[in-house]
Amino acid sequence: MSQSQERNEDQLPSATLGTRRETPFTYTPSLLESITIDIKRPFAGQHSWVTNNCLRFTALCPVTGQPDWADICINYIPKQHLVESKSLKEYLGSFRMHGDFHEDVCRIFCEDIVECIQPTYIEVIGQFDSRGSIAIWPYVQWADPSSAWAVELQRERCLHYAPGKYSAQQSYTRSI
Repeated sequence: MSQSQERNEDQLPSATLGTRRETPFTYTPSLLESITIDIKRPFAGQHSWVTNNCLRFTALCPVTGQPDWADICINYIPKQHLVESKSLKEYLGSFRMHGDFHEDVCRIFCEDIVECIQPTYIEVIGQFDSRGSIAIWPYVQWADPSSAWAVELQRERCLHYAPGKYSAQQSYTRSI
């Protein structure tokens, strides 16, 4: 039976991984950190998708100050960096006392992650719970303008988007 090998300290990312730090509960984009990776692509044109799914995100309604709950799905195609998962959790948690409209929350996520990791393509799907019988599900996307295929992917996914179509839960339930 093979055992997993422990990594040496110099093989681990230099992010705050495993380090306890004070976590603010108001929007703090500086919490996001990236990890540099060596993506092995055996065939030209092959790309890796990464999905981060936050099942119980919360922020405040900017009008009433009441909590809004959502599932947030972040799909992206990395170039050389990933979002470090602990920093993403802390970043998302920093919205707990932040008031913003659902559409702006998803736009902010997209902009901050693009700035942090410079992906080839990213989309952020917010599935905010119903309030007053209306659920709001914003969809925001960005493609690297220097990548023709990423710009085409952005166009195609936007043209064929339907609420929840690209979320992690929809993908999971379609595969069962």
